[in-house]
Amino acid sequence: MTTPPYLDPHADVETRIDDLLSRMTTEEKVGQMLMLDARGDLNEAITVRRAGSILHTSPELMGEAHRLAAATRLGIPLLVADDGIHGHSFWPGATIFGTQLSMACTWDRDLITRAGRITATEMAATGMHWTFSPVLCITRDLRWGRVNETFGEDPYLISELGTAMIRGYQGRGLGDPDSVLACAKHFAGYSETQGGRDASEADISRRKLRSWFLPPFQAAAEAGAGTFMLGYQSMDGVPITANRWLIRDVLKGEWGYDGLLVTDWDNVGRMVWEQQVCLDITEAAAVAIAAGNDVIMTTPTFFEGALAALEEGRVSHAELDAAVRRILRLKFRLGLFEDPRHPDLARQATIANPTHAAANLQIARRSLVLLTNNQTLPFDGGLSADVDGRATSESVRTIAVIGPNADDPQAMLGDWAGASGQVGWLPDGQPRSAIQTVLDGFGDVAPRHWRISHHLGAEIGHLVPDPAGTHFPDGQPRPDIFVPADPDPDLIAEAVAAASAADLAVVVVGDTIALTGEGRSTATLDLQGGQIALLDAIAATGTPMVVVLVASKPSTLPTSALTAGAIIAAFNPGMRGGQAIAELVLGLIEPTGRLPLSFARHVGQQPVYYNQVRGQHGSRYADLTQRPLFAFGHGLSYTEVDYTDLRLDATMLTPDATVRATVTLHNRGLRTALETVQAYVSDTVTSASWADQELKGFTQVEVLPGQTVAAVIEIPVAACSIVNADGVRAVEPGAFELRVGPSSEAERQMRAGFTVV
Repeated sequence: MTTPPYLDPHADVETRIDDLLSRMTTEEKVGQMLMLDARGDLNEAITVRRAGSILHTSPELMGEAHRLAAATRLGIPLLVADDGIHGHSFWPGATIFGTQLSMACTWDRDLITRAGRITATEMAATGMHWTFSPVLCITRDLRWGRVNETFGEDPYLISELGTAMIRGYQGRGLGDPDSVLACAKHFAGYSETQGGRDASEADISRRKLRSWFLPPFQAAAEAGAGTFMLGYQSMDGVPITANRWLIRDVLKGEWGYDGLLVTDWDNVGRMVWEQQVCLDITEAAAVAIAAGNDVIMTTPTFFEGALAALEEGRVSHAELDAAVRRILRLKFRLGLFEDPRHPDLARQATIANPTHAAANLQIARRSLVLLTNNQTLPFDGGLSADVDGRATSESVRTIAVIGPNADDPQAMLGDWAGASGQVGWLPDGQPRSAIQTVLDGFGDVAPRHWRISHHLGAEIGHLVPDPAGTHFPDGQPRPDIFVPADPDPDLIAEAVAAASAADLAVVVVGDTIALTGEGRSTATLDLQGGQIALLDAIAATGTPMVVVLVASKPSTLPTSALTAGAIIAAFNPGMRGGQAIAELVLGLIEPTGRLPLSFARHVGQQPVYYNQVRGQHGSRYADLTQRPLFAFGHGLSYTEVDYTDLRLDATMLTPDATVRATVTLHNRGLRTALETVQAYVSDTVTSASWADQELKGFTQVEVLPGQTVAAVIEIPVAACSIVNADGVRAVEPGAFELRVGPSSEAERQMRAGFTVV
């Protein structure tokens, strides 16, 4: 029997696609556009609706899914996808890193690439082809429930870390069996919410979109991200799923992107039942295909809707074929017709191996941000470690580890991590033995003769059913409603007694999975439940207190926290985060993290991101400053590094030149610093309103005690651009100011002028 051309591995890809398309029925073509939930009826999805891709496939069903696909008439292989947001989220025992927000605190491209590479190899070993990551949304309102999934608030930092993660996921290319497809999401402007509410109408002009929200996605397209995911929201009244300008004109036209587009969860159905811009699924299917969508996620009735739209002439067979061609092209490029990449038991044995765990610990260490310190840290004067990695000390000390997140493993992992509610086969989350809480960390690294006590101190809250019902109209579970706990006098009294008897109180507060994620935005940024009462009570004991924020996003903080001996930000730092926190407190490592977003003093300051557009009246509210509590880029060390002598190689530059700056760093302390030198550019007069300053470069320099080093930063003049009133990005001639320092805070920056001619 002659092998059909589409199964000939030596044939040209386009020839194989032409042959396969010619053999496919209309139903098979529409099915290729479907991505269905593997938690449902697999036979219905793959055999009846002919789904070309699936997601949320349990380890037990992976083999069955591939068997069903192989048994179809043409044997077209499946694309298997999942939300590997910060690790192989739903595989028992996989390496779970800190959230994207946590990893962003490292400001380290190489570490982000390393995390992506580890995630890819673990996912690929289990039969996965595709991860829905990285998230390239820009944090704008801290009330939004998905802040934890972002790389922060700055387009340049997001672009740098996002492309680094894409390199990690996709490795040597689509044919690399240890790689997975990256997915740049959520294209675009999804995070510009109203009141922080998830998936609300994004009030964004096209100029504003080009100014801030599109650059990270353009960088992802240029980096070769295999797929893009469309946002839930509408923009200027048009759902992103239907936005032909954004999809066809910008992404595919201006940027020349030829990868795959996937809708977010039931975007097509939501145009009918939620946004109510389409009368029925037939109209919604026609709109989605005409706009240029390729893979329709979890809208099963798209199958019937698309067939009806084709029959009624609302969409052409040429448009259908164009989408299916893009899907097949990707499958051929991945080599799935020759190797469907089924689960590999031998490779699965390497999941969460010691090398991966060591990288996870390194990233967790680098992600911790020391926000304040009145010389309380490092505790016991800065300690060395013995051969087992424990701190060494002759004295006997007592540390009281207190708080609702002090021994909560899910708090270390955050959203998209097993027990966060997206899948049912990990009801208790990742294996407890794989996770180090803060309490575990002190038990593992403190001197053996020290006394470590633990007390809950407060509860955060509990969930009650939503009176609106258990499910949304699309069948998705409706989240329960969060109810904050009341302060518990008995819990507080126990914690106060422990703190009073201790040399140090480490109070670990923050939020829970009930307060983060899709559909879980918050109206307040305050610490919930009994946590503020707990902090107030511990502060009153007079025992030195270190506040550790294990949370999905910045919180506003009470005076008792702000006057504590030290505050550490630890945004869901991953499986090894507890050890890293204990090491930081005991001085075994240096604090090197820097904030990728700003902390608010009060929820009413929203938005508080640093790159605000110039032009408002004054610089404060009548009743409160506009200055953030902690600024973008902020982070302390256990030493002091002075910045002096900022010099530019040239001050008259053409648009094709490079700004090359040198600044001198001097470490006047006794401990080594890893300094993140940040360079901001201010265009002093612009033709259209613009941000006062924007991050345009950064470098990390190790400075030994007493050492003086020169740090060099180079910025292409082409990057010193604005989007003018005509919506065109351009470098405008005139005066600019380079601002270099350890953060975005004006008083900590050195400045030098240059002119673009």
